Amino acid sequence: MTVKEIVKRYGNKRENLLQILHDLQNQSPQKYLNKKDLEILSEEMKIPLSDIVGTASFYSMFSFTPRGKYLIRICESPPCHLLGAPAIFKVIESKLGIKEGETTPDGLFTLEGTSCLGICGVAPAMMINEEAYGNLTEEKISQILDQIREKESKR
Repeated sequence: MTVKEIVKRYGNKRENLLQILHDLQNQSPQKYLNKKDLEILSEEMKIPLSDIVGTASFYSMFSFTPRGKYLIRICESPPCHLLGAPAIFKVIESKLGIKEGETTPDGLFTLEGTSCLGICGVAPAMMINEEAYGNLTEEKISQILDQIREKESKR
């Protein structure tokens, strides 16, 4: 879907900007907002590019750099932090060989922290793309990542 089609779907009113940005990012194979699309969006919505970039950069869910096919978000809220989020980061960093904010060389995984996933009852928690995982342990994380790699190797 083109930028123009997305804007047409919602209308070019400023209050639709966040949903339009979500759709733009979600349709990108590398899950990011690229400069060319943002320039077209600026023209279509008649909003200065600097305003669009400023809005998108305020929210942690938007990225201006390419990310992996699977976006791993570790919850860093106080409950998750207290129940082991720092250890969860270490396990994933060790298993994938990347640090927070990095993408694996094969372009499969990107690791990010996020302020809250809204599932504190199962802390520590993470989300991979749109699927949430809670009550994480080193073993559970390894199983999840191994299943994803296995699924991808069969494609």
